[in-house]
Formats: sequence, C-alpha cells, structure tokens
Amino acid sequence: MASSLLAKKPITLRLCGPRGFCAGVDRAIQIVVLALKEYGAPVYVRHEIVHNRYVVEGLEAKGAIFVEELDEIPAEHRKQPVVFSAHGVPKSVPADATSRNLFYLDATCPLVSKVHKQAMRHQKLGRHVVLIGHAGHPEVIGTMGQLPEGAVSLVETVEDADIYVPPDPDNLGFVTQTTLSVDDTAGVIKRLHERFPNLTAPAADSICYATTNRQEAVKQAAPGCDHFIIVGAPNSSNSKRLVEVALRAGAKKSVLVQRASEIDWDDFGDISTVGLSAGASAPEVIVNEIIEAFRELYDAAVELADTVEETENFLVNRELRHVPLTAQDMAFVNGD
Repeated sequence: MASSLLAKKPITLRLCGPRGFCAGVDRAIQIVVLALKEYGAPVYVRHEIVHNRYVVEGLEAKGAIFVEELDEIPAEHRKQPVVFSAHGVPKSVPADATSRNLFYLDATCPLVSKVHKQAMRHQKLGRHVVLIGHAGHPEVIGTMGQLPEGAVSLVETVEDADIYVPPDPDNLGFVTQTTLSVDDTAGVIKRLHERFPNLTAPAADSICYATTNRQEAVKQAAPGCDHFIIVGAPNSSNSKRLVEVALRAGAKKSVLVQRASEIDWDDFGDISTVGLSAGASAPEVIVNEIIEAFRELYDAAVELADTVEETENFLVNRELRHVPLTAQDMAFVNGD
C-alpha cells in the first residue's frame, strides 16, 4: 500500500472513453438476465458468458449455472434453457444441444457471427480460409468450428505468416478474431499479402468497432502517463491488447487488473498522471471502484479522454424481446 506521504499528492486520472461494456457484451448479459426472468432458475450457460468474474458471479447469484460442456446439465433440468457465450461456438455445439433435446439461446455477438459468415463465404467461393487469431481462444475455436476440419488455418503472428504453407497459394481468403490489436493484425495481413498477392480480404473489417475504439482511446491517452491501468480479466483478449497498446503509445508502465484490490500501490512511485480504461467485458462499477481507491490515497482529479461516442445496440433473441427489464436489471446489464 502506498505510504501516507503519498496520500494527498495531487495526480491526474486520465479516464478513457469509450471503455467497458460493448453492445455485444451488453446483449449477452441481457440474454441471461431475461432468460432467468422468463424461464426461472436455473439457466445454464456454456462457458463464461463474457470474460469477467464479477459478471459471472453476479449472474450466478441470480440463478445462472455455468458449465463447460452440455453433458454437465442434469437430466431433470433439460427443459431449462442453456445460453451459448458471446464468443460464439462451433457448429457441433448447437447440433449436440439438439441431439440432447436441449432448448438453447445463442448469445454470440453479432459481430462474431459476421466473421463466421465471412469465413463461410470464402469457403463457398473455393478459398482456403486463413484465420488470424490466438490459439485456444473461445472465439477462434468457434470460428474454426464453422467449417469442416482442415478448411481453416490459424496464423497468430508475423513469424507464423513467414512460414505458413497454404494448400493453394492462389486461393486464400482471410478473416480475423474480433478482439485483436489493430496494429499487430495489420502487420500480419501485410506479410500475408506480400507472400500471397491473391489473398482475399473479407467484405468488411473483422476487428469489431469496440475493440478499435477502445484501442484508439488508449493510444491517444497514453503519452505522458506514468502508469496505465486496464480493467479486465487475464483471459480477456481485448483487455490484454489494451495493455500492449498503452505501452506502445507511450505509457511508462501498464497493468491489467480485475479489481482495485489487485493494484500494487508500491509500484507507482512518484507519479503525476495515470491512465485508466476497461476492456469490453469489464463493468463500469469496477472502474468507479478503482477511481475511489485512488481518491483515498491521492488528491486525484479525473480528466476525461474521450474519442468517439458509441451508440450501437444489438437486439436480443426473439424469444426474449417481450420480457420487461426493471431499472435494477438494466443497471446490472449495463455494469453500473
């Protein structure tokens, strides 16, 4: 914990905007909340609905049960809904649900679904699909699972692009994971284009608007920051990318934390400016928690570093659109 001598030191908290929940995350959380209201507890969720323990634990308190695989759902609860996470699932998962007579609600982010369609379009037109993304990430598993085995090759880095050997160099199409670093991905695509001039891009950019907006806000706020705090989970791809963006853009240090309790105050030293942002699955309540923690130790003035205003809104599943949400429900859904 910082010493009392630092407690009243004046500092600036440079708060990025946009930050936190994106429309896809908001929609996914809303689907679970609405399902609980419509069908009652328990509602099962395959994998974390979004990569944030605070959100997961909040939904568990409301009656959601998180499972890794569908065979964990007890026979007596198979009439209860199961929700697929915002990251998307392979085609085998809804097929498995159908074979088990499970009622499922798909909370896949519409922008992830768009990438699935882009990949399928490439294949339909006779192209082998190159997916730029991180091995093992649920979104990557879901995207690769839209096509037959062997139809998609995963490329993670420029080094991977250097050694990649495609089945047909003249018939390639690429898509990307939605939560990647914009700059890193551009480098991989550039190298692939250099090696394979006929490589075909998707009809629209795969990296989602929220990822791009949060990275741009951090990029603009980072210069002059002694420290940069990103709120997010260690398994959140878009949050980890924000840490990297802050460092590259000029922040002297950058860390990822899930809660204020994780902040190593002794690591701050003689600071004057701290940047603060949050990944797309991190609720605003934790951002506020961290601001209050700074105010307890410092004379902290919040400086807004806004870039664009986000107005996107994604509709929930048809089965749930008639279910009303209370003000308390909406506060939870919005992460407040």
